[in-house]
Amino acid sequence: MNSPIIQLLVLAGIAVFLILRLRGVLGTREGYEKPAVTRPDPARRAKPEFDVIEGGPDLDITDHVAEDSPAAKAFAEMKRIDPSFSVGEFLGGARGAYEMILMAFEKGELDEIVPFISEDVYEAFATVVDERQRNGLTIEANFIGISDINIVTAEFDDQTKDADITVRFKSEMTSIVRDNAGDVIEGSDTEIKRQKDVWTFSRKMDSDDPNWRLVATGE
Repeated sequence: MNSPIIQLLVLAGIAVFLILRLRGVLGTREGYEKPAVTRPDPARRAKPEFDVIEGGPDLDITDHVAEDSPAAKAFAEMKRIDPSFSVGEFLGGARGAYEMILMAFEKGELDEIVPFISEDVYEAFATVVDERQRNGLTIEANFIGISDINIVTAEFDDQTKDADITVRFKSEMTSIVRDNAGDVIEGSDTEIKRQKDVWTFSRKMDSDDPNWRLVATGE
């Protein structure tokens, strides 16, 4: 066998060897292959057509009062001074305070609610309780529940940091008024009494005291 043929066979063998090595490393490709997916360059991402608006309406406020109302602006100021303040939590507290204060008044047990009412409210309540006692009257009351509660107004004084929130309550209860002899002179333990009250609570928002105090009552 002459030299050119030998060289040709050697080259062919080398070519076959290289092809087999490449097949082992890369594998075989048959039919359609999905194109490679690469992460886009963040610098080349298209800029959005509009800017995302951060924040938005405070639902804790707008769930209870109109967004552009004076009350909403007052609540926003209260939150600015005391970020822990929540309108929803306030209403939950007002609900509990209403039952506690109302029942203490009905029973004549005002000492229990002194931390939660102003001096003016205490004096007004005490006058009624004293009058009952002079007349020998006692009241047996049973609180059924609050059927409706909503915010009427909210005000904030930026100078004094005083906040006032007025709330309307609709409640149901039964009550019996007895005389000295224990006879019922008014009410019934089966007749439900529906009551409406408009109460104003006040607090200094930069105070360490978290309690809201009842400062005014009405209907």
